[in-house]
Amino acid sequence: MTEAPHLSNDPAGGDWTDRMEQAVLDAAVERAPALGWNGRMVRAACAAHGLSRGDEELLFPNGARDLAALLSRRHDDRAMAALAGVDPKSLKIRERIARAVSERMEAGAADLEATRRCAAFLALPTNVDLGLQLAWETADLLWNWAGDTATDWNHYSKRAILSGILIPALTMRWFDGREAADAFVARRIENVMAFEKWKAGKDFDAPLRKMTDALSRMRYGAKSET
Repeated sequence: MTEAPHLSNDPAGGDWTDRMEQAVLDAAVERAPALGWNGRMVRAACAAHGLSRGDEELLFPNGARDLAALLSRRHDDRAMAALAGVDPKSLKIRERIARAVSERMEAGAADLEATRRCAAFLALPTNVDLGLQLAWETADLLWNWAGDTATDWNHYSKRAILSGILIPALTMRWFDGREAADAFVARRIENVMAFEKWKAGKDFDAPLRKMTDALSRMRYGAKSET
C-alpha cells in the first residue's frame, strides 16, 4: 500500500487530511446521483483529486461508510450553524425540537440527490448499525442545543426517542418531501410530549432500590434503611 507522504511526517498532516476528506466528499456528492453511494463512487471521487488506491485506503478504510459518516456530520454542522441564530429559551420545548429537526432535514436537502443515495446505502442490512449511530449523534447535538442537561437515564431515553423520530423523518424528507416530513414530526412530537407527561408521575428508580435492598439483606441479614 502506498502511503501518502503528507500523512506520515508532516506536522500539518491532520489539517491536510481534513481538507482532503471534505474535498473528496464534495466530489462524492457530485457523483453519487449518477453512480450511487458505493465503492465505485468512492474511487471516482478520490481519483478526481489525484489520490492513489493507497491514499484512498488510508483516508477511507471503510470506503463508502466513511463518506456516509462525513456527509451526515456535514449536515449536522449545517443544522447547528442555522440554529446558532435561534435562542432556544425563546421557544417551548416541543418548538425547540421541531425547529431543530426541521433545520437538520433542510441541511440534508441541500444535497438532496446525493443524500437520497446515501440514505439508501445506510438502509442496507450491513449498514444499519452506522445509520443508528449517526442518528444518535444527531439527536445528541439537537438535544444539547435545546438545552437538555439530564445526566440520568433521561439523557439516553431522550436521545433514543429522538433518534426514532429522526430516521423516518429524514427518510420522508428525502423521498416524500418537506410537507409530509413536517407533518410526521409534528405527530411524533405530540406522542413524545404525552410520554413525558406520563413519565413524570412514575418512579423509575424503584426497581433499583428494591434490588439494592434485596442484595443488602442477603449480605447483612437485615433490612436496609430507606
